[in-house]
Amino acid sequence: MGSSRTASQPQATDAAVSLHDMTFAWSAGVPLLDISDLHISRGERVFLHGPSGSGKSTLLGLLGGVLSPSAGRLDVLGQDLSGLGARACDRFRADNLGIIFQMFNLLPYLSVRDNVLLSCRFSNSRALRTEAKGGMAAEADRLLTVLGLPEEALSRPVVALSVGQQQRVAAARALIGQPELIIADEPTSALDADRRGVFVDLLSEECALSGATLVFVSHDLSLSPSFDRTISLNDINRTVTGEAG
Repeated sequence: MGSSRTASQPQATDAAVSLHDMTFAWSAGVPLLDISDLHISRGERVFLHGPSGSGKSTLLGLLGGVLSPSAGRLDVLGQDLSGLGARACDRFRADNLGIIFQMFNLLPYLSVRDNVLLSCRFSNSRALRTEAKGGMAAEADRLLTVLGLPEEALSRPVVALSVGQQQRVAAARALIGQPELIIADEPTSALDADRRGVFVDLLSEECALSGATLVFVSHDLSLSPSFDRTISLNDINRTVTGEAG
């Protein structure tokens, strides 16, 4: 029998993400994604790009355990996600991943701080790590301030913030509790061009402080020099390249 793995205790490995002969198709259709190999090391900052409809958001959904591969192997932080049930996958994601959604997914009836702390409400391990850094409220405020939210905005209802400020709240929510993998889906789309680079630098610095891996998706190739590696989804997706499987 194989070794036992739990959602909260992934197997130790140098890879944050490892894909091998992984395919994904909606229903029984032609695969949208067919990736022979992809390896992202722990602590690496990766810029992923591709045209609209190329499967970027689908790939992020697979990495986040929201979708399951049609075939092949997908390991995230040493955990074979295809081997987890839905409930275990939800727990693994809550404990180990920070996701910056393209549409933010903030809760309008919660304050700015409570939106950030939502990650700790769903994960006891993230709550404990946050408390160890000086308290949950203090750490939420620190992240919001570091990411450029004005101090006076911290006490406002989240719906009273600008779109760009809400994007920073979403980033702070993803970072709190030191998750090992940060997945960012177009996280600078609501920012002015001159503010995007600053935001990326701040996000990268926070990931470096905690040792987190960053997978960053964007159409804005001008941001790519800020990352350790740039990956074109079209270059690794055999559905597009037409290479034999």
